[in-house]
Amino acid sequence: MPLIQIIDRALEKNVGKHGVSDKALADALARAEGALDHLRKRHADGSLPLLKLPQTHADLRDIRETAKRLALNATDIVILGTGGSSLGGQTLAQLAHHGVPGAGALREPPRLHFIDNLDADTFAALLARLPHQTTRFVAISKSGGTAETLMQTIAALEAMQAEGLAQRIPDNVLGLTEPAAPGRRNGLRELLGKFHVPMLDHHPGIGGRYSALTNVGLLPAALLGLDIAALRAGAGLALAPVLAGKKASEVPAAVGAALAVALAGQGKTVSVLMAYCDRLERFTHWYVQLWAESLGKHGKGTTPLAALGPVDQHSQVQLFIGGPRDKLFTVVTVEAKGQGPRMDGELARLAGEPGFAGKTIGDLVAAEGRATAETLAKNGCPVRTIHLPRLDEETLGELMMHFMLETVIAAHLLGVDAFDQPAVEEGKVLAKTYLTGG
Repeated sequence: MPLIQIIDRALEKNVGKHGVSDKALADALARAEGALDHLRKRHADGSLPLLKLPQTHADLRDIRETAKRLALNATDIVILGTGGSSLGGQTLAQLAHHGVPGAGALREPPRLHFIDNLDADTFAALLARLPHQTTRFVAISKSGGTAETLMQTIAALEAMQAEGLAQRIPDNVLGLTEPAAPGRRNGLRELLGKFHVPMLDHHPGIGGRYSALTNVGLLPAALLGLDIAALRAGAGLALAPVLAGKKASEVPAAVGAALAVALAGQGKTVSVLMAYCDRLERFTHWYVQLWAESLGKHGKGTTPLAALGPVDQHSQVQLFIGGPRDKLFTVVTVEAKGQGPRMDGELARLAGEPGFAGKTIGDLVAAEGRATAETLAKNGCPVRTIHLPRLDEETLGELMMHFMLETVIAAHLLGVDAFDQPAVEEGKVLAKTYLTGG
């Protein structure tokens, strides 16, 4: 069953002046038809490889075999990479409870570590405590020139050499970067090549923030035993109405993009994504990078904000309702009714909540997700809801492809390139200049 998207509570006729007008939404949907035509053409001619991933299966066996080899006799696997080289993998891994408070710490080895931020103390402590004989390192950088990833990789190689494990480096380290190309330097490929480290090719036509369903994200997913074919199949569900030639009003991703862009024109310059599920916490942060880096150009775009329910009801909802009316809210819920521990009647009465008797934790989460969306709407805030009938590989693949398509369509409506990041590249160059004494 596909995800269920409802935008009724974002409409002016339902929530008042801060909702989107029928005319503004209709105009944006009409312009989205051009974006859909463009996507269909790029799928047909293969010029946007992202759109071919759902029907691609040839690489899955190699991903599974690589994961099996990495995990053999390993206690720890460290994924080195930042931004898009990490967030997609983290999002998929969280489906298997990686990084989920409590549950994640109790997973069977090998332990997976995503070191996506650069911090001197953190990385030194990690290298000091890891059992290097049974630790594997996977260094991911599309360009091969990401400063953070290169430094972490160099430090890991040095640590292994210091422990007399130089001969183990080809077995314990893996690189994932673009194929070698004439006239283009790839520092990661050159560095690891000196140690005869095996390399996987990063798809040259799929940028980091769109790479979750390539080997960049699927390798960590396979390491945790997830069904990577189902992730790709789910992505196909989101793409299907586009390729079927449906009108924009019948394509969920186009509706979401039109809603966001139309409301941006009405001053809603913040896009809040609030997920009611621990296993979607990293997904909200993956969305933040996807949306911000793809749309924030030439003075355009909206600011994405990640939130997690129910916890952020206690930290952000006051601002959401009582603060500036500059936000579009997307509340993502997962079917939770009847799930989790069930409340004992006597203990519920002792706690002063007899109504809890017989209810489950999932019942409360479901009630809170519904209540938050309704409360926002009743207070005049535009709200879109997305409900997942279950959370598994297929539905997560669909959800991620939905937002990738929504982002690409929104970029078309705003007149910006969804796939470049000139401001980010400028900062990278300047940082290296300062580092080397320039």
